[in-house]
Amino acid sequence: MLEIKNLTVRIEDKNILEGLNLTVRKGEVAAIMGPNGSGKSTLSYVVAGKEDYEIVEGEILLDGQNLLEMEPNERAAAGLFLAFQYPLEIPGVGTMTFLKAALNAQLKARGLEELTTPAFIKRVNAAAAQLEIPKDMLKRALNVGFSGGEKKRMEILQMALLQPSFCILDETDSGLDIDALRIVADGVNALRSPERSFLVITHYQRLLNHIVPDAVHVMANGSIVRSGGPELAIELEANGYADYRLQAAE
Repeated sequence: MLEIKNLTVRIEDKNILEGLNLTVRKGEVAAIMGPNGSGKSTLSYVVAGKEDYEIVEGEILLDGQNLLEMEPNERAAAGLFLAFQYPLEIPGVGTMTFLKAALNAQLKARGLEELTTPAFIKRVNAAAAQLEIPKDMLKRALNVGFSGGEKKRMEILQMALLQPSFCILDETDSGLDIDALRIVADGVNALRSPERSFLVITHYQRLLNHIVPDAVHVMANGSIVRSGGPELAIELEANGYADYRLQAAE
């Protein structure tokens, strides 16, 4: 599904990722954990196609397609989705208008028929009910005045509607209380499929109590320094990251 090979990324003459290698298989939920400044969010941005980063070397393949040769919208059409740590507020853009435009753009890019307004509303209402998103949220400008938990639920709603094949969750648990965490995790788990993969980026094991990963990777100083199963997250919660910082620096 996703293969990252020897990826080195620089910004302002400083390497943020250093020869990073990572494979996420089809249908797998992989978690990346690591301390602040280890390059986790940079990895998500580079995969999604954010500008400002210089790719020094390496490649990123999604189902054999080289993402580094594609624009962000082309990556999205290929099945990539990024849920942001801090979703932006977009005043003046209605939530339903945004969702309909995004969904129909994706359908068109995949050669599928665009949804009529009644069909779109029915689909949104069903997905919103599952995520406990009240209808008044859908009537507001996108993310404007939303709480942190509401913004994260809106991200998962977008994911549920777009049905991507590869989903990156960049610290989706950040700022969530226990109830919001459960709702978001339930939304993610409902989308788990043998044909869909997830890369879950987090500092803490608590999210992985709800979204149980198949694999856990430790990231420090721009590299993956250890990989294991779900038990690795429990070990990190107990012992912290100090040993991995030293390992990456050697």
